[in-house]
Formats: sequence, C-alpha cells, structure tokens
Amino acid sequence: MGYSIGQVAKKTGLTAHTLRYYEKEGLLPFVKKSGSGLRVFSDSDLDWLVLIECLKGTGMSLKDIKQYIDWYMEGDSTLNQRLEMFKRQKLKLEEQMSQLQKHMEKINYKIAYYTEIIAHGSEGVFERNPELAAERKRVYGK
Repeated sequence: MGYSIGQVAKKTGLTAHTLRYYEKEGLLPFVKKSGSGLRVFSDSDLDWLVLIECLKGTGMSLKDIKQYIDWYMEGDSTLNQRLEMFKRQKLKLEEQMSQLQKHMEKINYKIAYYTEIIAHGSEGVFERNPELAAERKRVYGK
C-alpha cells in the first residue's frame, strides 16, 4: 500500500518537514515517487522510519544512520561493518543506561530524604533513619 507524506506524518508522528529533511539527507533512498513527483511511502519505508527513530533515540547521529543505510544498500558485503556499528552503539547505550541508573539512585535517595523530613522533621534525620544514612553513603560515597 502507498502512503502520502501527510499520511506518513500522521502515522509516525514525524512532521512532513522532517520526512523531507530525512530524504534530503539520504536517509530515505528507497522511497518511490509517483508520476507527478509526489513521494509514495510503502510499509517497508515505515519500518525504516521506525528504525531511524530508534537509532536516533539511542544517540546515533544522522551521519552514522546514513552510513548504515548506505551499507545496507550495498548489500551483504557490508554485513560485518553493520554488525560492528550496532555493537558499538550497544556499548554506548549500555554506558548511558549505567549513568542514568546512577542518576536514578540519587533521585530516589532525595525522594526518600525529603519524604522522611516532611514526615518527621529535619532534626536527627540520619540518626532516626539509619537506612537513609546508609543509602546516602552508598549513593554519594560519604
């Protein structure tokens, strides 16, 4: 089935401007055009857009996404490069997730800290709640 740029924008949540930009940057080399020059997106093109947005969401640059698409278009001779690209991106994502987990621990500590203070006052908070003191030490190293 073929979709217009407006239909694709509604389906994906991307703007028509973004879709045109992606095409201009070489991220949509497979999108066909009608006899009158209008873009006609296929279900496969929608799948590519989902992947592009996924890769962007992991922090991959448009330049690297384009490289991946170029390698895909070249065929099986680039399988190793594509595999290595995904392995590198996975490592970056794991590092980001680890850092986010550390941030989450600090936020959770602050929630527990302020919940305790609101419930019982700030005086003697750590003496009153040794678990909170231990969590502070674990999270902040103090």
